[in-house]
Amino acid sequence: MSNRPRLVEVRENILKQNDLLAHALREQFSNAGVSVLSFVSSPGSGKTTLLEKLLSRIRNHHRVAALVGDLATENDAARLKLATPQVKQISTGTVCHLDAQIVRNALADWDLTHLDFLFIENVGNLVCPSSYDLGEELRFVLLSATEGEDKPLKYPTIFNTSDAAVITKMDLAEPAAFDLHLALQYPERTSGNARLRSLGEDGRRDG
Repeated sequence: MSNRPRLVEVRENILKQNDLLAHALREQFSNAGVSVLSFVSSPGSGKTTLLEKLLSRIRNHHRVAALVGDLATENDAARLKLATPQVKQISTGTVCHLDAQIVRNALADWDLTHLDFLFIENVGNLVCPSSYDLGEELRFVLLSATEGEDKPLKYPTIFNTSDAAVITKMDLAEPAAFDLHLALQYPERTSGNARLRSLGEDGRRDG
């Protein structure tokens, strides 16, 4: 008889099922010809602002849509609808992350062949989302200058599983005593894949 806690076994089963659903979603996205990008960060790091700017810049040349995850309210979806009408809010209640099943359910009445890009804004959290594949093509993790430069060391898994890290709110770096030099080094210690870009509050690249 295994001495492992039952909680571990249940978690493994949940993640295995999620991976299977994510694989099916990835095939669905590929067949539809839509590129799917997800964004994850702690609350208030600027995911919605970044998506607002991004959607506004590409909507005239590409067919875009967004899924927005939050525990409650539709505030972020309302903001993104100013950039594109194809936005759906996902209210998770007490669930601290999106998973493949939630994403699949949210897309049930959408024709993905009418899209070029689908953006997924995950629930604000640096822990839970790291374990759940959503079938996305690329995952971006945001790090705000107001959070401190050591977030990649404290939460290495989300940086290890992301394709790029974006430093936001660099206009607040000086008053927040944010060390950009260290911030650029830390993700490289935890992952060879995460590339960094730094952005100001307006979403423009600072360097």
